[in-house]
Amino acid sequence: MGSFKGHALPGSFFLITGLWWAAKQTFLYATRRNKSAGAGRLASRALQRRIEIIEGAVILSFSIIGMLAEQLLAGGPKFQLYDSSTQHWEQLMNWQHTTMYLFFAISGAISLTVHSTDIAPIALDRMLLALAFFNEGFLFLYHLHGRGMLDVHVHTLLLYAIFGQAFICLLEVFHRGNILLELLRATLTVLQGSWFWQIGFVLYPPSQVKWDLADHDNAVFVTLCYCWHLAFALLTVAVVYWSVLCAVRSRLRRVPPMEMGLLKPREKEVESEDEIL
Repeated sequence: MGSFKGHALPGSFFLITGLWWAAKQTFLYATRRNKSAGAGRLASRALQRRIEIIEGAVILSFSIIGMLAEQLLAGGPKFQLYDSSTQHWEQLMNWQHTTMYLFFAISGAISLTVHSTDIAPIALDRMLLALAFFNEGFLFLYHLHGRGMLDVHVHTLLLYAIFGQAFICLLEVFHRGNILLELLRATLTVLQGSWFWQIGFVLYPPSQVKWDLADHDNAVFVTLCYCWHLAFALLTVAVVYWSVLCAVRSRLRRVPPMEMGLLKPREKEVESEDEIL
């Protein structure tokens, strides 16, 4: 990750994931609120489960790609942790990033297991996601020793989003289906993704103009940038929320009315929080 591309890769991953979460959770929220038969057909239990399975598979795949990139590309350690000939650890920074991806891979694998089988409680996916974010923040917290002032500052700002995500995912273990928590998780994920890109531009600018890592004014400006990134994330999630909500309502208005008596009895039951995917 010690390059512009190394920050752009996880940044893109989190941006895509945040936008996906915003769209998915809004879609499920809009269909849950509407008790019509059309809403039941639009977001059936089977469809919700398929969506969760696909999401888990994508997160697992992205994480494996990230681990392989850290180990094999750009002179990575190639899975060698210790060089006995020099008696030194091999590129521990890459190993830290690999470990970060590893926990997201575990989260994706658990999500696949939870939603494709009945052997584990459904809340386990959120708990492992919270653990993955916490592990990411924990690694970055001890990732900054001996670095320049601005380098430390941009990564410290990143920690606010990461630990915020971990806390929200932990709350979702007990309050599943809460749209406010879900949208806040999506917002902080978009924030983390865009901030990874910002870190790449600050520390490894593609242009010839370099940032002074010891300049206090640069630290002040970067703090302002972080607030702007947060505003961008909030606005982006709001636009996604409104767009999906309007699309669902428009789709439901075009669905022909259906007699509720034709529905299966299980489709009439109100879902409890534990049943919400």
